[in-house]
Amino acid sequence: MSKARKKSERLPGDPSRAQMIDRIIRVDQAGEYGAVRIYEGQLSVLGDKASGPTIRHMHEQEQVHLETFSNMVAKRRVRPTAMMPIWHLAGFALGAGTALLGEKAAMACTVAVEEVIDAHYAAQIERLDDMDGDEDDLRDTCEKFRREEVEHRNTGLAGGAEQAPGYEGLSALIKTGSRLAIWLSERI
Repeated sequence: MSKARKKSERLPGDPSRAQMIDRIIRVDQAGEYGAVRIYEGQLSVLGDKASGPTIRHMHEQEQVHLETFSNMVAKRRVRPTAMMPIWHLAGFALGAGTALLGEKAAMACTVAVEEVIDAHYAAQIERLDDMDGDEDDLRDTCEKFRREEVEHRNTGLAGGAEQAPGYEGLSALIKTGSRLAIWLSERI
């Protein structure tokens, strides 16, 4: 299918271009906020352990991501998600809860979340590539942050994520929760 034809295939009920851009910015700000809270939860338990510096580094990168999308929310006057109070609590609880299960479980959490976020950013980049208009800065930001999220996933794998007790089940549960959080944050 040609790119020109694909651009014109907006169906009734589909978000407009402006609504889609707002959704991208809203959900990405929410996701980065959730990631910051997950790492804060992990640091509250593991901050003085061997994995502390690694978690701290990923937390610092997520802070930059959050600041970037928060600035876009303000500049473009995008309504943030109403789910932020929930993500405040849920993110910290997920981070602290997995960290209480051990360093490998914390890394399993990172891997699961980042695999969902990698796919999410990739889909957004594809949508931005298909849109008419000038959103190169937003696209480039999503691509840069996607690469850093993949780096976090790889760090989690190197940190023994797959050796966490109940890895498959834990990973599936976290991925499902992450997908639900994305869906809700885009819309609410």
